[in-house]
Amino acid sequence: MTATTHPSTHARAAPTRLVGKARRLAQTIAQPWLAQFVLRIALAVPFWKSGMLKWDGFLQLKDTAVYLFADEFRLHLPGGPYPFPAPAVVAFLSGCGEVLLPVLLVLGVGTRLAALGLLAMTGVIELTIPEGWPIHLTWAAMALAIAAWGPGRLSVDHWLGDRAPRS
Repeated sequence: MTATTHPSTHARAAPTRLVGKARRLAQTIAQPWLAQFVLRIALAVPFWKSGMLKWDGFLQLKDTAVYLFADEFRLHLPGGPYPFPAPAVVAFLSGCGEVLLPVLLVLGVGTRLAALGLLAMTGVIELTIPEGWPIHLTWAAMALAIAAWGPGRLSVDHWLGDRAPRS
C-alpha cells in the first residue's frame, strides 16, 4: 500500500517554507549587535545636528541659542506655557548635552547613561514643542531600547565588560 499526499498539503507547505526562508534571512541580516549600533547612531544624529547649531566655537554659545530659550521656547505645563528659567544656563547645558551625549552614544561609552540623558532631553523637548510628539516618541523608544538592551558588541562599554543585556 502506498501513502499518497493530498495536493492541498503541498500548497500549504510552500508558504511555510517561504516564511521560514524569510525568517532565516532576517536573522542573518538583523544581527542584535548591528541593530544596537544602528539605534545608537539613529538617536545620536538629530541631537548632534541640533547641538552643533548652538555653538560658535569651543564653549562659545551662539546668541541665537540663548535667544530661543529666552524668547521663543516655552514649557507647556498645566497652567502655562511658562518661560524657561535661566535661559542662558539652559541653552548652555542643552548645547553641551546635545554634543557630548551623542558622541558617548556613538562610541558606546557610558551608553546606557547617555541614552537616559537623551531620554530626559527628549522629555523637555516634548514639553517645549508638543506638536512634535511623533518624532519625540521615536527618540524616546530608541533611548529606552538602548538603555534596556545596552550598547551591543560594537562599543567601548562591551570591551570594558558591559556584556549582558538587562532582563
